[in-house]
Amino acid sequence: MLMPLDFLLRWLSGLLTIALLGGAGYILYQWYEGELVSDQWLILGVVLLLWSCLGFLPILLLRRPGRDEPRPIRSDRVQRLARPDGSEIHVEFYGSDDAPTIILTHGWGPDSLVWYYAKKQLTDQFRVIVWDLPGLGKSQKPKNRDYSLEKYARDLEAVLNVAGNQPVVLLGHSMGGMILLTFCRLFPEHLGRRVAGLIVVDATYTNPLKTTILSKLLLALQKPVLEPLLHLSIALSPLLWLTSWLSYLNGFTLLTTEISGFTGRETRGQLNFSTLIGLKAAPGILARGTLAMLRFNETETLPQISVPTLVVVGKSDIATRPFANQRISQAIPQADLALLAPAGHMGLMERNQQFAEMVGTFSAACLGLKR
Repeated sequence: MLMPLDFLLRWLSGLLTIALLGGAGYILYQWYEGELVSDQWLILGVVLLLWSCLGFLPILLLRRPGRDEPRPIRSDRVQRLARPDGSEIHVEFYGSDDAPTIILTHGWGPDSLVWYYAKKQLTDQFRVIVWDLPGLGKSQKPKNRDYSLEKYARDLEAVLNVAGNQPVVLLGHSMGGMILLTFCRLFPEHLGRRVAGLIVVDATYTNPLKTTILSKLLLALQKPVLEPLLHLSIALSPLLWLTSWLSYLNGFTLLTTEISGFTGRETRGQLNFSTLIGLKAAPGILARGTLAMLRFNETETLPQISVPTLVVVGKSDIATRPFANQRISQAIPQADLALLAPAGHMGLMERNQQFAEMVGTFSAACLGLKR
């Protein structure tokens, strides 16, 4: 999930990628021109070039394979929702139409494909509805370039309206959890009537720079460094997209994904899948959404949430640290905190069975089901 810290890591990996590829090209050219006469320079240039193109292979091969590796699976039961801002929401349905409903909202960067395990493990008892945030996945971006949390909360209400008249459980991961909190502020009338419960996963209640690792440093860099880099990412979106894919080939992006999302216990497929689905979106779109997150603050909303809430966090999450989720659980009157361990920001994938059990047990209680 792309949080502000991830943008700094993406820029750093991009610069390292340019240095690596440029260094390889320079060494090989100088050797060809005779400026570097030793064959050791040739070997070094070839090694750097191979690293630039194939560095991802040893990183993946050193990870353990899993028995059920995530794949890009989509449903053939789809609905498209046109929005007033020109965007169009891609909504998918899984499980029986007569089953109680859980609506899943993904975080910023990937799309609804991230719910691979949840779609498999929850549909035996629930109807699972997933949607792509406009600008990501198969949803069309807004024509007015509005990527605010309020816009996405209104989009979530549109998805809620196609779920039927029965109460549902709303689940949001990372920025998706932030969207849920914004939804509660904008649409409190739905709580308890249309919404039976909330599940907030690895999220925060305020500007995520305040609750991430190295928060003091990042807050000091927000105005002079981070925000200009985000605006530059919008202007240089095609170039940053290219360097991001080159960073995947040399392995830097895989390493940054592991650092920000996992604990080292993830499988080969989980690491690779999480990295690839985060590379599909245009960096310009991601930058606009990240700028919106920097203005986020729903601290005063928390005490007003009137439905049962489960707050789930990876014990080793560095993107939205556990203390932020603990604060959410303490401020919401009917909230409980659940830890995934060992797990980072991508505990929903790294600890998928434990995560599905937590979600299923809580949702069944909210919706009056027997487990």
